Amino acid sequence: MKIKLVTIGKTDSKQLSQLIDLYKKRLSHYIRFEFETIPDLKNTKNMSEAQQKEKEGELLISSLQKADRVILLDEKGKSFTSEGFAEQLQKIMNAGTRELAFVIGGPYGFSDAVYARADQKISLSQMTLSHQMVRLFFTEQLYRAFTILKNEPYHHR
Repeated sequence: MKIKLVTIGKTDSKQLSQLIDLYKKRLSHYIRFEFETIPDLKNTKNMSEAQQKEKEGELLISSLQKADRVILLDEKGKSFTSEGFAEQLQKIMNAGTRELAFVIGGPYGFSDAVYARADQKISLSQMTLSHQMVRLFFTEQLYRAFTILKNEPYHHR
């Protein structure tokens, strides 16, 4: 199985990028994992929030493959413990999923079309997190999930 994290815009912070790269490298021991970054929209000053969501939604949907299982990282999604997330990943892998796409939306969230394309929504927190930080938190939790599934000690250090 291959897992990809689809995001809008690049990570601006060098420190965050270094931490994300650390977990991406660690994940490579367990699974094929990649980031797919959609460039930020240009000239958004003349666009409403709804127009930005629609345009970002079109770009997000065009980046997905028809066979992708799509999970949105969304504050309205289901919350999991780290162990519960690991169990959910195991179920998805056991179902024979080949491509799993986790998606982080833009600053105003997802368009209706993206919600319609999604197979599932999960929440990392009930708190609002910056899109930059979500990338790090998600990548670390994905790594943690694989260490839980492999019964490795990282989870309880």
